Amino acid sequence: MEIINAFVISLQAVWADSGFSAFTMGNAIMILVGLVLLYLAIAKEYEPLLLGPIAFGCILANFPRTGFLEDPGLMLAIHYGIANEIFPPLIFLGIGAMTDFGPLIARPSTLLLGAAAQIGVFVSLVGAMMLGFTEKEAGAIGIIGGADGPTAIYLSIQMAPHLLGAIAVAAYSYMSLVPLIQPPVMKLLTTQKEREVVMEQMRTVTKFERICFPIVSAILISLLLPPIASLLGMLMLGNLFRESGVMDRLSDTAQNSLCNIVTIFLATGTGMTMSAESFLVPQTLLIIFLGLVAFIFGTAGGVIFGKIMCRATGWKVNPLIGSAGVSAVPMAARVSQVVGMKAKPGNYLLMHAMGPNVAGVIGTAVAAGTMLAMLK
Repeated sequence: MEIINAFVISLQAVWADSGFSAFTMGNAIMILVGLVLLYLAIAKEYEPLLLGPIAFGCILANFPRTGFLEDPGLMLAIHYGIANEIFPPLIFLGIGAMTDFGPLIARPSTLLLGAAAQIGVFVSLVGAMMLGFTEKEAGAIGIIGGADGPTAIYLSIQMAPHLLGAIAVAAYSYMSLVPLIQPPVMKLLTTQKEREVVMEQMRTVTKFERICFPIVSAILISLLLPPIASLLGMLMLGNLFRESGVMDRLSDTAQNSLCNIVTIFLATGTGMTMSAESFLVPQTLLIIFLGLVAFIFGTAGGVIFGKIMCRATGWKVNPLIGSAGVSAVPMAARVSQVVGMKAKPGNYLLMHAMGPNVAGVIGTAVAAGTMLAMLK
C-alpha cells in the first residue's frame, strides 16, 4: 500500500511540475493559431521563410513553464537580440547586399513614389489614435503600411514592445498577400490607357555612382535622422559590399549565410512574443485591421502620385510602378510588372518599378525615424 501511495504522490508531483497542469485554453488557441500560420507558410507558401519560424515560435511561446525568458540559454539570447535591436539591422545588411539601387539612381524622381506610398503609415497612425491607442502604439502600428517587416519590428521594440507579436504577424502576413491585395487597388485607380504606358529604357548607371550612392545616403540620412542610423547604415553597408567589386565574400555572406541565420532568429523570436496573455486581446484584431488599411492606403498613395507623374512627364511614367513604393522588395515590383503585362503584353515594367521599390525601403525607414524623433 505504501508503494502505491508513493507512486501516486510521485505522479502528482510530476503532473504539478509539467506544462499540462498550467496549460490554459488561451495556450491551446495560440497553438492552433501557430498551426494555421504553419499551414499558410508550407501549403500556401505565404512568405514561408518568415511565417514558418514565426508560427513555430508562436507554438513554443505557449508551452507553460519552459523558462525561455528567465533561464540562460538560446531562447533568452534570441529574445535579447530582438529586444536590443540587434537582428533588424543585420537583416538590413543582407537586404542591402541583395538589392540593386541602379534603377533608383538612374531615375531619382521615383524616390517621390516611395515617399508617396508612406501615406498609408500616417493614415493608420491617425486611425489608431482615434481608436484609443497611445501615440507610441499608433506609430508602431502605422509602420505596417510600409510593408517592411524588419522596420516594423525595429519600431515596435522601441515604441510598443507589448504589441510586437501582433504587429509582426500583420506586417509579414500582408507582405505575403501583396499579389492579392495590390492589383485590385491598382486597377481601381488607373485607366486602361494609363496601364498601357510604355516607359523608355533607363540610362546606364556608372560604377562610380553605384559606390557613391550608399556612402552619401548613409551620411545624409543618418545626420538627418539619427534614430535610424543603424538600420540605414547597415542597409547601405550591405549595398557597398555588393557594388564595390572587391568585397564579394562579404557580400555573399551578408546576403546568404548571415541573412538566413538572422532570419531564423528574428522570426522565431518574434513568434515567441505571441503568448496567449499578450496576443489574445481585442487590440490584436484592431491592429490587423489597421495594418490592412495602412497597406491599402500606401498602395493607393503610390499609384495616385504615379498618375500625377504620368501627366507631368507627358505620359512617360506608367502609374502602376507607384504601387511598388511600399517596401516589399522585390515582390511589389513584380506585381507592377504582372499587372502591366496583363494590360499590354510585352510591357516590361520590372526594372522601372524597382526604383520606387528601393525608395520604399528607404522611405519606410525614414518614416520610422521621423516617428521615433517625434513620439519617443
